Amino acid sequence: MMLTRRTFPGFAALFSFPLAWVLLLLIVPYGIMISVSFWTRQFPLFYPDFQFGNYALIFSDPQYTTVILRTLKIALIVTVCALLLGYPLAYFLVFTIRSAALRNALYMLVIVPLWVSYLLRAYTWKIILGTDGALNSLLVSTGIVDAPLDIFLYNQTAMVITLVYIFVPFMVMPLFTVLDNIPQRLIEASEDLGVGPFMTFWKVIFPLSLGGVIAGATMTFCLSFGDFVAPVLVGGPDGTMVANLLQTQFGAALNWPLGSALATLVLALVLVLLQISTRLDRAGHIDLA
Repeated sequence: MMLTRRTFPGFAALFSFPLAWVLLLLIVPYGIMISVSFWTRQFPLFYPDFQFGNYALIFSDPQYTTVILRTLKIALIVTVCALLLGYPLAYFLVFTIRSAALRNALYMLVIVPLWVSYLLRAYTWKIILGTDGALNSLLVSTGIVDAPLDIFLYNQTAMVITLVYIFVPFMVMPLFTVLDNIPQRLIEASEDLGVGPFMTFWKVIFPLSLGGVIAGATMTFCLSFGDFVAPVLVGGPDGTMVANLLQTQFGAALNWPLGSALATLVLALVLVLLQISTRLDRAGHIDLA
């Protein structure tokens, strides 16, 4: 029997709720943010206007361009490091661990940190890298250094370490799913044809796992790019990122038009990145049927 609105009158109301949610909590706020980015600020008030002064200031002032470029660099480094750590880990779990129960248990250990407070995980690295932290205690106790060093904390290296630790699970999850779904018969066929393990990985496994690589890299990059807690805790003066600028503009500086312009640029960058990842995923899609 064909389902019609008349047959199920509640369907329209049921599906209208998600649409209303998207409209009220996503489209309307983003629309307001974009419109405010063209406003004029005359402290302490903002005036509706249509001018590109906020965007011109962002691209002409080295203070902002330096932070944007630094954020892009750190997010890219974090993504590459997370991929270099996450891919071997996912590969080990899928192809080395034979016991399904043990594999699932180890996989749960990888993603369990996601259930712990983000702030707590970031503070953990502040404790490890601090002057009185675990790393300095180890170096002093083993006689490698005579006194605690202050070079481990409040720099970009500390930020990269902290962000990689926090976001590696977001890289492992899609990679684990993709690798686990690669048909075993394809790997066995490659081995039957006399292809070595490395070429089997390079010609069979890696191309089929590109979807997971793209998904994990996209999530890791976007999360790293928008992070603002790690720069505050372990970044120091040279670790300011775009999210910290946004916090300042919407808070202490009370310059919402400029903050909205920055947020609009971040949104545009994320949308472009998502579009690129979608195209790459479609281009690398391989039908396994």
